[in-house]
Formats: sequence, structure tokens, C-alpha cells
Amino acid sequence: MASELIVPQTAPDADGRVLAVTPESAGWTYVGFEVYRLRPGQRLLRETGEREAALVLLSGKANASTADGQWEGIGRRMNVFERIPPYTVYVPSGNRFDVEAVTELELAVCWAPGAGTYPSRLIGPEDVGFEERGEGHTLRYIHNILPEQKPADSLLVVEVFTPGGHWSSYPPHKHDRDALPEESLLEETYYYRVQPGQGFAVQRVYTDDRSLDETLAPRDGEAVLVPCGYHPVSAPPGYDVYYLNVMAGPIRQWKFHNDPDHEWIVKPKGV
Repeated sequence: MASELIVPQTAPDADGRVLAVTPESAGWTYVGFEVYRLRPGQRLLRETGEREAALVLLSGKANASTADGQWEGIGRRMNVFERIPPYTVYVPSGNRFDVEAVTELELAVCWAPGAGTYPSRLIGPEDVGFEERGEGHTLRYIHNILPEQKPADSLLVVEVFTPGGHWSSYPPHKHDRDALPEESLLEETYYYRVQPGQGFAVQRVYTDDRSLDETLAPRDGEAVLVPCGYHPVSAPPGYDVYYLNVMAGPIRQWKFHNDPDHEWIVKPKGV
């Protein structure tokens, strides 16, 4: 039986949409997520309404405009596994966007509640923070596209590259309690790409009391919902794993809590 936490891709609809997560479909409050595959010349037009959006060009080139901005020929990487930071357009609530594909385009549209606080802007590769996190078999590579230090009302957006045989989102951590400063409440989606494409990732989603305890095998192009609990990821040997994370909650702050059983992994020796 397929897990309700895995959202598969479908054939493109008339707008090119191949994957959709709404608060209603996920059974939560804040995060929405869509993926579009657009042909050259195909356009996507949307009003943002009460939500803000981050348009992440996963691969391909596009022209994009909003009510208060216009950008021509953005995009550079043709495959996420080139590991070049992406171009992203931030669009506030009460606005609109128009994206025209210049080449074949894979576009992620990340949604969360907005307040119209900030203007539209282009987030170029030079604006994306890079870090290496972990060591040994937990080494992975991070592109901080829209971290909490950058302006937005609700959205937090990051992409992670996990080499084959490595773990990420590790040690297992969670952010499902509105209990700052110790922990923040953030819903989260994982959108996966796997190279070679016949592969899969492995992700657990579990709570302390195991009322939720699933081990998932998302495939290339699928998404995983993380409504609560710990959620580590493994990339099987021979397969590199990419995922795009979208998070949002009542307060725009990422404060996580490690699983106490496994926190020793990152504690200094002797502590």
C-alpha cells in the first residue's frame, strides 16, 4: 500500500503541472508546493492572493515578471545535479507572476501565507549561501535559497545534495512544536530527484511515541510530506539524491530538536 506521505508525479496538466501539494491535500496549514514542466514558449500565470511564492528554477531558462519586476533569460543549470545554485524569483502576496519557458523548464513553486511585506526580487546564484554539512558518511552540500536571514513573510527554502552512500537530515531531527527558543513548528515538504533516475532515496518519518512511524522509498520526481516527527534521509550507494525543502509555520524561524537517542553523533567527544 502506498504511503499517504508520498506525493507522486502525474502526467502534465494543461498548465504543465506534474505535482501539487496544498494545505488541504496535506492536512496542514502553511505549506503549498507545485512542480511544473514547461515546454519552450509555454507560460505560467498566477495571482498570489493571500500567499507569497518562491519560484525556483530547478533546471532550464525562463523569462519572469511580476507586478513590480521583470527578469529576462534567467536560469543557468540544465540539471539539478550540476550543483550550480538556482535562480529563484520571490513574489509577495497580493501580487502576480508570469513565467515563460525559454528552454525545457522544471519549475518549483513554493507557497506559504504572506503579508505583502517585501517587494518581488530575483534571488540569483550569487545570493544563495553554500555550506558543507556533516562529515564522513553524513557529508552533504547545501544551497540556502531563502533562509530565515533573508526577507520573506513565511517561506524557508533550501536544497540539499546527498552523495550516494551518505545520509542527510541527520542525525534525525524534528521541528514540530511551537516552543521557541527550543524548537519551532514548521511543516515541510521534500521534493526528490535521483541520479541515475531509476533509483530511490530512503526516508524515515517518525515521532517519539511512534504514533507515526514510516519508512519511505521516494523515487525520482516524488515528494514527501513531513507533518511532524523526525525525518532522516539516506542515499543508497550508486545513487546521488537531491531534494528541495520548503518549510513554513507560525513563526519564520528554523529551530530543530535532535532525536535524543542519536544526538551523541554530533556531540563533542567526552560530553
